[in-house]
Amino acid sequence: MFKLFLDPGHGGKDSGATGNGLMEKNITLKICQLIRDRLQNEYEGIDILMSRTGDSYPTLPSRTEKANAWGADFYLSVHVNSGGATGFESFIYPGVGQPTTSYQNTIHQEIVKATGFYDRGKKQGDFHVLRESRMPALLTENGFIDNIEDAAKLKDPNFIEKIAKGHAQGIVKIANLKPITPKDSAG
Repeated sequence: MFKLFLDPGHGGKDSGATGNGLMEKNITLKICQLIRDRLQNEYEGIDILMSRTGDSYPTLPSRTEKANAWGADFYLSVHVNSGGATGFESFIYPGVGQPTTSYQNTIHQEIVKATGFYDRGKKQGDFHVLRESRMPALLTENGFIDNIEDAAKLKDPNFIEKIAKGHAQGIVKIANLKPITPKDSAG
């Protein structure tokens, strides 16, 4: 059983980045709910725990402590960027090595393929959730909320579905998940 810890960035009193009528906390929660639903409904051999399932604000330490206590195999933190640029980028903790680097390569590639986002590259960053989690961890930045073109995509439910699909497809590959086989409905 592959144990995935899904962390929708921000939440509650922390809206995250805002722009063009959007709040990061709402987008990250929707993306993570779609990732969870797709993986749970279509694949076997996966167990998923989320840092939040509604508009609450778990602290950064509480997020990583929950993942560590649960014994997650992979920590995925989903975010939306700001700063006026465009595109997608992903982060791992500096110098972490395998298997995290190959997980980043796989998931990054699947998200860019699914979304057509401009590829800003695979990066390293000293973020709490990457530093304090005791399992391979990845933080994704899905578009720029304060860029009018990216924001238009982030307002489109079909595009949000593409972002979720890219994340899910990457997880399917790194965890070697098998599709659920339909039960025999005869009888």
